[in-house]
Amino acid sequence: MNTPRVLYRRVRRAVNCAVGRDIRFAPQTRVPAVSLGSEYGAWSVCPRNLGADAIVYAAGIGTDISFDLALIERYGVTVRAFDPTPASIAWLETQQLPDRFTWRQVGLAAYDGQATFFPPDNPAWVSHSMLQRGSAAAATIDVEVRRVSTLMRELGHGRIDVLKMDIEGAEYDVIDDILASGVNVGQLLVEFHHRFSGVGVERTRRAVARLNQSGYRIFAVSESGEEYSFIRPE
Repeated sequence: MNTPRVLYRRVRRAVNCAVGRDIRFAPQTRVPAVSLGSEYGAWSVCPRNLGADAIVYAAGIGTDISFDLALIERYGVTVRAFDPTPASIAWLETQQLPDRFTWRQVGLAAYDGQATFFPPDNPAWVSHSMLQRGSAAAATIDVEVRRVSTLMRELGHGRIDVLKMDIEGAEYDVIDDILASGVNVGQLLVEFHHRFSGVGVERTRRAVARLNQSGYRIFAVSESGEEYSFIRPE
C-alpha cells in the first residue's frame, strides 16, 4: 500500500542512491517467503525447515519482538535472543514472554570479551552501537559480547536455521567472522547500517559480495532497503 510514509521512504531512498549515500540490491533467488512482525519490526523469512526443532537466534532486540513472537506462534520455534543494552533489558523485564522466547544480556561481536557500547544520539531512542556516535562518550557502557560460534558452542548447537541481526553497525565484522569460522547458518536476516557516519555503502557492497561468494543469496529486501534476507540454497 502506497501510504505517504511508504512514498516518502521510496523518494528518500531514490535520492540517496542517486547521490551515492545509499545502495539497494535486488533479490537474487526465488524461494517461498513470508513477512512477519509489525510495520516497524517486520522481517521476511523462508518457512522452509521451520518447526519445533528449528534453531533461531535474534541479536538486537530493542523494544520490538513482533517478528520473533510471530515466528514462535506460526512455526513453534524457540527464539534465543541477545541484547545487552539497558533499555532493552528493562523493557523485556516488563513483558509476558512465551516459554519459547529466551534471552541473554550479551551482544554479538567478532570476538569474545567486553565491548564499549555508545548510546544513540537521540536519548529517546533505544539502540546502542559499538560505533562511536556524536559526543556522548561519557554515557558509554561496557557489555559482554560473544562470537556466534561461541554462543553456538555454549548452547550446544551445531547449526542455526535463522540468524536475525540488527546490531547497529557491528554486522560487518560479525558477517566476516561467521564466514571465516564456517558456522552453519541457513538463513541470515540482517539490517545494514551504511547510513551511519564513517560506514558508507561500500562496506555493505563488500559484505554482500562476501556472502554471495559463500553461497548466500538475497531472497527478500525490506521497503526501506536496509533489511535483507539471505539464504544458502540446499
